[in-house]
Amino acid sequence: MTADAEPGAATAETYTASVVGGTGFTGGELLRLLAGHPGFEVVQATSRSADNMTVGRSHPNLRGLDLRFSDPDDLESVDVLFAATPHGVSMGRIDEFFEAADTVVDLSADFRLPEADAYDEWYDGHESPEYLERAEYALPELNRENLRGADLIAGGGCNATATILGLKPLVDAGALGPEAGEVVVDVKVGSSEGGAGGGAASSHPERSGVVRPYAPTGHRHEAEIEAYLGLSVSFTVHAVDMVRGASATCHVFPDEPVSKGDLWGAYRDAYADEPFMRIVSGGGGVYRYPEPKSVAGTNHGEVGFELDPGNRRVVVFSAIDNMTKGSAGQAVHAANVALGLPETAGLEFDGLHPVGAP
Repeated sequence: MTADAEPGAATAETYTASVVGGTGFTGGELLRLLAGHPGFEVVQATSRSADNMTVGRSHPNLRGLDLRFSDPDDLESVDVLFAATPHGVSMGRIDEFFEAADTVVDLSADFRLPEADAYDEWYDGHESPEYLERAEYALPELNRENLRGADLIAGGGCNATATILGLKPLVDAGALGPEAGEVVVDVKVGSSEGGAGGGAASSHPERSGVVRPYAPTGHRHEAEIEAYLGLSVSFTVHAVDMVRGASATCHVFPDEPVSKGDLWGAYRDAYADEPFMRIVSGGGGVYRYPEPKSVAGTNHGEVGFELDPGNRRVVVFSAIDNMTKGSAGQAVHAANVALGLPETAGLEFDGLHPVGAP
């Protein structure tokens, strides 16, 4: 079975999988997706804090899953190991992970930048820089061909993912490049981005009702955007009163004038054949532009745009669920591509409407 198989087609093979760091929000999302995936059998989920406790105790939506957490030092042999651990853990355990699995999918920042120098600049260095060249960025819309057969997959950051999906069609069409005008990106994100241990700033009383700048400048996801799109962007992130979601508004000033037709052509060329991408740009109804609420719980991404000819500006909108398309769903999608499974396997959920705050 190849990655070009019909969406939803039965898989020809089942792979065993483990989730390291299974009690966090992303670990729970991975377990949810993998439990419903026809090509994976989850045989282990690890947690130091919840060792021998049921998965349903941490993730009540998974109470029907007959699985208990085990000690992360006792890794079982599996085909694919998904690591949903904090930054810095996987780079220190990567040899151990490969002793336990043929394929490693890491959802942290540990392998998502291609150069060790970038980790010196944006993080605190890297313990295993020899693996960086081996790692493949997990976003299939950007890196599909290189993901086929990859054995080390590095999940993208959710804010970077939303931004890259919005801007990539303009880069592909030649409307944006290193010599283009300034690109200003403003991202709004939900509280789940802070993880299960997000601290006081993510608690409900402190988060409720806010639009809080928490990374006005120097956000680490800028490094991914520059590495994979070749663009330097002015990037700001706000924490807002929602649980799931990332919404990017990008202000683009191309060197050459573009028309509305040029924009539609660029976005259709980029995403017409992508199973999880939707173009939502100023149509009728209430949801006229991309919104996190429309994609909550799904692996879909929405992109849209408006032209401001008087200011020679293009405003690009993109929205994803940070937990799914921005993390666990992207990881499963990438694993599907790497293993030759149908790309949409385990990711067919289209969301709900109406629904409350995502």
